[in-house]
Amino acid sequence: MLTDLPLAELERYRPHVEEPADFAAFWADQLTQARTYHLDVQTAQVSTPLRTVEVHDLRFPGYGGTPVAAWLLLPAHREGPLPAIVEFASYGGGRGLPHDRLVWSAAGYAHLIMDSRGQGSSSNEGVTADPQDLGYPSAPGYLTRGILDPATAYLTRLFVDAARAVEVARGLEVVDPERIGVAGVSQGGGLALAAAHLAAPVSAVMAAVPFLAHIRRAVDLTDEEPYAELISYCTTHPDQVPEVFATLAYHDVVNHARRLRAPTLITAGLADAICPPSTVYAVANHHGGDVTVLAYPFDGHDGGGSHRVRQELAFAATHLRP
Repeated sequence: MLTDLPLAELERYRPHVEEPADFAAFWADQLTQARTYHLDVQTAQVSTPLRTVEVHDLRFPGYGGTPVAAWLLLPAHREGPLPAIVEFASYGGGRGLPHDRLVWSAAGYAHLIMDSRGQGSSSNEGVTADPQDLGYPSAPGYLTRGILDPATAYLTRLFVDAARAVEVARGLEVVDPERIGVAGVSQGGGLALAAAHLAAPVSAVMAAVPFLAHIRRAVDLTDEEPYAELISYCTTHPDQVPEVFATLAYHDVVNHARRLRAPTLITAGLADAICPPSTVYAVANHHGGDVTVLAYPFDGHDGGGSHRVRQELAFAATHLRP
């Protein structure tokens, strides 16, 4: 069942998406502040029953110097510096357990899976705190925390963490810094797009059914979670609607994708009721470089599932040469 425009219209869909006049300056300032904290990476090898994968617990300073957790999975038998995949979690989830995500290390990549601060208790588990949350009134969830100012918004902190995760991967001795890709599904897909911009350059981007794309249209089309958090907040605070969407314009990944030049694989499920297909195509059609869209006509928010992963492996092999 189609949840949005027909495919022919989606392929031409290039809407106007508001971009703040100080978008570039804001993110440059956020990254400058983050980099005042030395990128002191702590790793400890973890004993697991896995025999073909070496597991490391990794911590690095993210937004405000807050420790952010990640797993670093490495092929146990390797030679020389490896290409790396930095992966971001779906909404509500965290880095999970080491055996949750074995595809990329099995394919010969160094695989860094970042925790999402404050999340990690509604799907894959997480361990990273969000001490910078000021506790302003918000709808249940994460999207509207600090929503009236991009400087206090939860998503700003999460985006900075994502950029720092790429910088961490780039500095690892085991990683070839010229062969780094970013990947994720839903929230993870949105973070992959943002991180590819904020921590450029990267060599490949794989963003499946990306969340936080063309946000204003998304809340007009769907009342599914997590966008429903924005609807709930705006229903309760109708006088704050302009400020809400002014803040979200800094996080709308369409505005980050405009600046991308890295080869990018974007996936859309044409029956996706959570991240409407037109919002995904808005990213693709505003992308600043080489972009390929995988459209699955009958798929919802799984965005092709295992069939998509097969395509991502082929895409990564082309651009990262494992």
